[in-house]
Amino acid sequence: MVAPLYARFSRRFRGIFIDWIVTLVTIAGALLVASTVAIDSVSRALGIAVIAALALYEPVLVSFTGGTVGHHLTNLRVVDDATGGNVGFLTACARLLIKGLLGWYSFVIIAATRRNQAIHDLVTRSTVQIRDPAKARPGQFVTERVEETRASLMPARWQRILAILLYLVLIFVLVTVLAVIADLLLGGCAVNACASAQKIIDLVLNVVLLVGMAGIIALGWKGKLPGVRVSRASR
Repeated sequence: MVAPLYARFSRRFRGIFIDWIVTLVTIAGALLVASTVAIDSVSRALGIAVIAALALYEPVLVSFTGGTVGHHLTNLRVVDDATGGNVGFLTACARLLIKGLLGWYSFVIIAATRRNQAIHDLVTRSTVQIRDPAKARPGQFVTERVEETRASLMPARWQRILAILLYLVLIFVLVTVLAVIADLLLGGCAVNACASAQKIIDLVLNVVLLVGMAGIIALGWKGKLPGVRVSRASR
């Protein structure tokens, strides 16, 4: 039996991007039809239908086919850990809800988990795996990680968790300070110029925060953050 191959974030991101394109095309097509017909009742019915379709798009496809269009085109499949098959419809809905609430922050723990799971995967006890191993390349997946043992001088769990929390606080403080400095520097510029600059700065800071959090959690769980020492109990 072939061991499961768990999708890397880069592969999952590609699938998300494809689904985003599908969503945009659907919305654009609906707007085009509504503007062409120009009948209020038809436009309202079409709008409701599109909203319902987009809301059910992921849960229905994931529960019945194992993945969305993005998943299928990137050779991925959402798998129920308990059964090895497709997740149920309610579980698929829960995955979508958690992912919608957390956004990209759901993925910050992915490199610290044994099976490359995001928060919405862990909560719903599911994984995203390669659908057809024969079509996959090595850079698209990882196998299940085995946590290092105490014999390898891995810091104790409480040390790693404490270190991760401390570093997360530090990066939050750093990003907040940078945001305040940016606001002060932009205080005297023209309104339009400031608005554009502020959007760029906010985007950069959000990316820094996301990447920083992911790196801290991944390195922290592996005991590789600076200043984390091995406890005597783990020697």
